[in-house]
Amino acid sequence: MLQPIIRLVTCGSVDDGKSTLIGRLLVETDSVPHDTVAAARNIRRTGSTVIAGEVDFSLLTDGLEAEREQGITIDVAYRSMTLLNGRRLIIADAPGHEQYTRNMAVAASRADVALVLVDASRGIRTQTLRHLTICSLMGVSRVAVVVNKLDAAGYSQSIYEEIVSELLVAANRLGIKDYQAIPVSALAGDNVVVRSTNMPWYTGPTLLDYIQSWSKPEELLTKPHMGVQLIARAENFRGISGTILNGTFILGDEVVILPSRRKAVISEILTYDGKLERAGDSEAITLVLEPEVDATRGDSIELASNFTPPADRFNANIVWLGETQLVHSRSYLLISGSTQVPAIVSKIRHKVEIATGDHEAADELSMNEIGVIEIATDAPIALTPYVEQRNTGCFILVDRSTLNTVAAGMVNHVLRRSENVTEHKYEINALARASQKNQRAKVIWLTGLSGSGKSTIANELEKTLFTSGMHCYVLDGDNLRMGINKDLGFTRADRAENVRRVAEIAHLMSDAGLIVIVALVSPFASDRDSAREIFEQGRFAEVWVKTPLEICTERDPKGLYKKAADGTLPNLSGVGQEYEPPTSPELVLDGTELVSENVRKIIKELL
Repeated sequence: MLQPIIRLVTCGSVDDGKSTLIGRLLVETDSVPHDTVAAARNIRRTGSTVIAGEVDFSLLTDGLEAEREQGITIDVAYRSMTLLNGRRLIIADAPGHEQYTRNMAVAASRADVALVLVDASRGIRTQTLRHLTICSLMGVSRVAVVVNKLDAAGYSQSIYEEIVSELLVAANRLGIKDYQAIPVSALAGDNVVVRSTNMPWYTGPTLLDYIQSWSKPEELLTKPHMGVQLIARAENFRGISGTILNGTFILGDEVVILPSRRKAVISEILTYDGKLERAGDSEAITLVLEPEVDATRGDSIELASNFTPPADRFNANIVWLGETQLVHSRSYLLISGSTQVPAIVSKIRHKVEIATGDHEAADELSMNEIGVIEIATDAPIALTPYVEQRNTGCFILVDRSTLNTVAAGMVNHVLRRSENVTEHKYEINALARASQKNQRAKVIWLTGLSGSGKSTIANELEKTLFTSGMHCYVLDGDNLRMGINKDLGFTRADRAENVRRVAEIAHLMSDAGLIVIVALVSPFASDRDSAREIFEQGRFAEVWVKTPLEICTERDPKGLYKKAADGTLPNLSGVGQEYEPPTSPELVLDGTELVSENVRKIIKELL
């Protein structure tokens, strides 16, 4: 029987010896070309302590020139090797520097075995505990704590046992069950492949023996899932392509398309090599369904008798990877497999204190912090608890402005209220309401610095429309902060929530058939983009009232710039807090022009 591939991740803090350890494993299992080994005898890192003529094992995994120059691992280096028992091992040598924790988290998400290294001469560091925590969250089934560089500590048993006992407390707290501590010297080779004579007090397995003894946990592959990756079309043919996870599809099975819940029967299972009667875990296939139900990329297929009910509210563990903080109420893109949907973090329940595991109240998460959040998606999706199935219980969050990945998430459970709320469709729609008023519903979103003239333009626009018989309303930022938004401040998170609430109100009012004029600083592009997303095409127009900062400061109608200057208002947009100008607004107005001229442009261009 073919043995499953072992996926290994090495982690720990900077200079704990990960690259050297993996390099030695590769050399001693004859998994590196001899000319590469010879080159590693002649090349040296800056500041290297390796004796001339000896192999610098760390160079066998660090592929980037920048890594060699700095003496650290930046990227995840993947290496394949054949173990002594014939099994194949794929090694992910993850970076130890805190700045590159995101790279380590990605590597851990697919790992079966983790090696968490500790430098015996330095002891346990924060990054060691952070990596151990991430391994636990990512569901790594076997963890070896490798106490390295014991040769530099005189092969001291007491130093080893002190480190192990401290980490054991953390492992027990994190629920890591398959745990083994191993004392090694990667440089000298002690207990890596061959048992060391320098540590007779240690009677456990060598590192290689521990890795080779891993066996795949028994899995209940009873809930097959296929994310739709492609709709295959040809003349008189339509198939749905994807890769099966967590079970088997059989010809004749009744399946359900999620999230639409449309049902069909599998009439054919196709592969590149031909037709199949059944297809199992990890197989890439094309399903032909009867009848030809509607499906698109991002949907998923499961058995109709045992499927995951789609939901739009989840509780999840999250590792925040973004350089800017996680902002409550800001919209991100949630991606899981081929599924992509806008989502907001509706609540940060707590963050995890890495050293102790304590739960601390938090309104935001910074880079490399770990927390528990509640997340709401714009549309229902089928996600399972991560502990039940890694592939269908994980997701990433992507910043909608930069398209950078900012978080890795693992679903804990579906929030119950997700199942208790159902949208009710009313017969009179937005078009009918607008037609009754003899107008087109529209949202005119005026953004710009304080003092740019937004409210003045909004006021004049409303008067002009009102006198011409149009039904309109102004949503002014300051006025809303006296009522529905009176609980919000001016942090990034509060500004995001402010924009979200105003957008939802504007959406309801436009649904009633009104022309809605919003006068709101709304300084961040991602928040304005999120507001746009909830409107149908053509019903939202972003208008940038472009007025130089010096003119706004001179006007200072509310005295805000004076307060910013004397330090009593630190979060004023454009002064103490960034203002991100629109990159592609529907209209740009010159805030120094006559108000009547700007109103004329809005009516001519947008209404």
